[in-house]
Amino acid sequence: MTVDRIRLDDVEMTPFLKKVTLFSAGGPFLDGYVLAIIGVAISQMVRDDELALDARWISVISVAALVGLFLGTSIGGYLTDRIGRKRMFLIDIVGIAVVSVGTAFVSTALMLVVMRFLIGVLVGADYPIATSMVAEFTPRKYRAISMGFIAAIWYVGANAAYVVGYLLMDVDGGWRWMLASAVVPCVVILVGRVGIPESPRWLANKGRVVEADEIVLRIFGASVELEPTAVTQTRYSTLFQPRYLAKVLFVGTIWLCQSVPMFAIYTFGPRIMAAFGLADGRVSILGELVIGTFFMIGCIPAMFWANSMGRRKLLIASFACMTAALAVLGVLPAASTAMVVVCFAVYAFFSGGPGNLQWLYPNELFPTEIRASAVGAAMAFSRIGTVVSIYVLPGFLETHGTRGTMIAGAVISAVGLLVSIAMAPETRGLTLAQASTLGLGARATSTPEASTQKLKEEQR
Repeated sequence: MTVDRIRLDDVEMTPFLKKVTLFSAGGPFLDGYVLAIIGVAISQMVRDDELALDARWISVISVAALVGLFLGTSIGGYLTDRIGRKRMFLIDIVGIAVVSVGTAFVSTALMLVVMRFLIGVLVGADYPIATSMVAEFTPRKYRAISMGFIAAIWYVGANAAYVVGYLLMDVDGGWRWMLASAVVPCVVILVGRVGIPESPRWLANKGRVVEADEIVLRIFGASVELEPTAVTQTRYSTLFQPRYLAKVLFVGTIWLCQSVPMFAIYTFGPRIMAAFGLADGRVSILGELVIGTFFMIGCIPAMFWANSMGRRKLLIASFACMTAALAVLGVLPAASTAMVVVCFAVYAFFSGGPGNLQWLYPNELFPTEIRASAVGAAMAFSRIGTVVSIYVLPGFLETHGTRGTMIAGAVISAVGLLVSIAMAPETRGLTLAQASTLGLGARATSTPEASTQKLKEEQR
């Protein structure tokens, strides 16, 4: 008796797949946590005579983790494609826990910069590891939802950091506990990741088909199979081929245009909120918590809109709304408190579209052998602009004021809008193999049947 078998891309969601998504999201949680907590901790550090921080050190400390992210995501993505998802999945979390504890014992500004850089390297490495794992296990009709969940968890991590910062704000030396507290989620994430096996797609791509089939059989049963996969070597130089380089630049640009204003809000949020008259100290932290909640909430409908509207329409509409929200804050001469909160909330809510798609697109548009490398390269590209902007922001705020800063943010979002109109493809409903054959732009929209034919032609 023959058993009708279905492909991994077409299975239903199972408890195991939910577990993969949940604990893979630990990396984005930690990223949101460590990048947001520094914004709160700095307000305490400036009163610590031992550190003796001035404006220059504050800027360097603020961007140190982002510089580390640039290096970590580049190297981590390549290593993940070379030696496998599972091994890196565990090593990285252990490293984050160790460095987090070590940060509590720094005694100089330079030591703090070094530790923040190292935490950035490790957190950055986890992005391509975790998202590749989710993309390669998750069936196509749930892929947008799983990646949207990962995007939302970034904001959960950031909000958790604000809660911890709020509770420790008045504690003597509380900034040390704030920065060391990341070890707690690290332990939880590590325990959850231990039982997750290697990606069968990665194993098949490396010629280890028997191991891949054993994992699929153990997890899904005899009714599920992997699609045939060509054995290919991982070469980082592949990313520089014209068709892949264009995709890296596209994803990196929309990532940059979404993340630069967002990181500015999170890193210097209390100062920005205070400049708009929303108090300072604990009150401004609560304001940031509210805005962060809107960022998180915006990811939820975007999970489903990516399937109902399609990736391309969602990206364009989101950037249009984000641009308008920041432009209003920059143009109005004296925005009321209610208007400030509404505009930040609108920006945060619609940021969910590109926030989700910056994870979804690179995992869909690149083949297995360079998927993690592509995620790392796109993220590294975006972080160049982010690092520069965060370093420049304190001086820009002083020179041009808060409203000038909002105009600059609107311009950055407008660039994202124009790039999306020109380059965003439609990958809705395609398998990973099919989506990786697409080009860029509206004309790249294709049916699953057409993409399958193109894939067959390229494999000959």
